[in-house]
Amino acid sequence: MGALAVILFLIIFVLILKGYPVAFTLAGVSTLFALVLMVVAPEVISFRDLNLLPNRYMGTINNFMLMAVPLFIYMGIMLEKSGLAESLLETMANLFGSMRGGLAISVIIVGALLAASTGIVGATVVTMGVISLPVMLKRGYKPELATGVICSSGTLGQIIPPSVVLILLAEQINATTRGASQVDVGTMFKAAFLPGFLLVIAYIVYILIISRLKPSWAPALPPEEIQAMRGPGFFKRVFKAFFLPFTLIIAVLGSIFVGIASPTEAAAVGAVGATLLTLLEGKLNLEILNSVMRQTMALTAMVFWILLGATTFTLVFRTLGGDEYLIHLIQSADLSAMAFLTIVMIVVFICGFFIDFIEIIFIFIPVVTPIFDIYEVDMLWVGILMAINLQTSFLTPPFGFSLFYLKGVAPPEITTQHLYRGIIPFIIIQILMMAIIILYPDLIYLIK
Repeated sequence: MGALAVILFLIIFVLILKGYPVAFTLAGVSTLFALVLMVVAPEVISFRDLNLLPNRYMGTINNFMLMAVPLFIYMGIMLEKSGLAESLLETMANLFGSMRGGLAISVIIVGALLAASTGIVGATVVTMGVISLPVMLKRGYKPELATGVICSSGTLGQIIPPSVVLILLAEQINATTRGASQVDVGTMFKAAFLPGFLLVIAYIVYILIISRLKPSWAPALPPEEIQAMRGPGFFKRVFKAFFLPFTLIIAVLGSIFVGIASPTEAAAVGAVGATLLTLLEGKLNLEILNSVMRQTMALTAMVFWILLGATTFTLVFRTLGGDEYLIHLIQSADLSAMAFLTIVMIVVFICGFFIDFIEIIFIFIPVVTPIFDIYEVDMLWVGILMAINLQTSFLTPPFGFSLFYLKGVAPPEITTQHLYRGIIPFIIIQILMMAIIILYPDLIYLIK
């Protein structure tokens, strides 16, 4: 029976790699697999087992924690429409443009701020690509460096809370583990904050070093241009550009960290705050509101369809004893907890080359968490490592979504090779960050 569960997993994995829709592949193949077994081997699985599906579906839909997903998606899309990115990038360029690598540092800081207030990777990469890439190229930045900075900073929304990735990770960990291994979203947000901040610092340090070693790669803006950009009312513009997004970030993350609000309640505050911010910027109208709501509905529907498909797969996989079979194989191989963690991280990293982070979460987390339970591994620590690892799924060639987002809005002279070469140093930085979290796991508990 356990071997049949592994065969089911492999069939689904191959079909997803071939491009079949994830949600319907997970649910459809699992159901068909179970129906065939009912006919040829009724002692393995029965209709009684599948009768559990409606209750599982309703348990998923009624999950209060998952209400934060559409609210954070709405907040991110609304902030994209507010013009927040444009004003932040202009302000940061004024502040840091006079130093070598200043424009690149500006993009990284803006990416971090947008991550902490939106978390929508595609919107962030496209916005910064449209606004900052032509400016960086015009100022003599090496194309590989410019594209690498934009792609990597645009994906910070995967690890810096509030992040949909962290919410889905926490939900899947809770659904497949018990007792002390369960992780709530608020704790996941706190644990991810410092690694995300350190990743931003690491990006900036890299820019400072490379701009010192290769001055021609990241030249400073001429002083007269900086002076012209600042002009009258500069400090007022700086205050306005930073005050509104910081207020929203503090309202959302601060309320979670202090314990005033749950992540779902904080997401509602963020959604209202993003709407008010867009209104204050004079960008809110019925057309914008309609667009934001439609995009929110489409993204939310996609996430929940995949989640329901994953629920079907998990039920069939566990009914067939797949989790017990894998635990038996791992124990028979006499692998240590660290060896198993290493294997999981490598597999997830490789899968990130080909499939999206949502698919990886819903396919792999239900399979590996019971094994981590046996090893008594801290699932919060594993969750943060997975989040950083999943961030690379947006960066790694040949199918890194962040690379495709940027290529779609980049000038014609920017080739795919520029994107591939430019992202390599940032992927290395992320791998080093994972190594640091592995060696010093207490880092995720410094913010309580």
